Amino acid sequence: MTARVVARDRRDRLGEGAMWSARENALYWVDILGQRLNRVLLKDDHVDTWEMPDTIGWVIERENKPGFIAGLGRRFVALTLDPPTVDVIAAPEDEREGNRFNDAKADRDGRIWAGSMPFTCDRPSGRFYRLDTDGTAACVDEPYTIPNGPAIAPDGEWMLHTDTAQKTIYRYAIRDDGSLAERTPFIVFEDGWGHPDGMTFDADGGLWVACWGGSCVARFTPDGRLDRRIMLPASQITCPAFAGDALDRMFVTSAGDGVDEAEGGGLFEIDPGCRGLPPLRYRG
Repeated sequence: MTARVVARDRRDRLGEGAMWSARENALYWVDILGQRLNRVLLKDDHVDTWEMPDTIGWVIERENKPGFIAGLGRRFVALTLDPPTVDVIAAPEDEREGNRFNDAKADRDGRIWAGSMPFTCDRPSGRFYRLDTDGTAACVDEPYTIPNGPAIAPDGEWMLHTDTAQKTIYRYAIRDDGSLAERTPFIVFEDGWGHPDGMTFDADGGLWVACWGGSCVARFTPDGRLDRRIMLPASQITCPAFAGDALDRMFVTSAGDGVDEAEGGGLFEIDPGCRGLPPLRYRG
């Protein structure tokens, strides 16, 4: 299967946070280290880019308001683009100057789950947060070195979260009060698979995982067995997302920082052969 490279005039230092916007018929994604938010319109592949005032780990659409919630630097912020505005919602990491937000997802109750990590990627100073719809942020677990890819199960009863440095995808049950049960290992990557990065579920309960250092996205069955892999023309693969009206297109981000690859840092489109789930929005 051949991956299509989305044409544009630059590559991402650290592409991440792919998110499908049905109301705009567009895919958003970030360049964390490049401090940029990107958007490609699916109707014509037109790409727009906005410079950000800090590293940006992700954006999630708001359900009842325009714009997004974003992980900007060490803060949860409300972000609009036309015109560009940034308003701080919560700053739970302000005392951790060596940290930044990395990846996040919304759940069926309209909350956001987000991980923080050190810039150096070499110490367990990261935390896992829940942002409630009233704007309150709470640490729900720690420590993490490189948290990645929260993936909310289709039934909303549990989630997966990764520590890329540990090559492990963990499973949490979500309690009724929003707290998490103890994390347990769900998938441990074997040698040759790379490291697990961003993740998303398909409509059949399969888990799609970006394989950092593995040059591919991998699909795992609902019980955690490796099903198949789709190879990509870059090594540092970071985040997959389903997109399109039928949610049958998959876009995948990558990182070009530190590698000498023609397509490193590119945005790719592949045919996953299945459909995804609609992305959820923040209700605050």
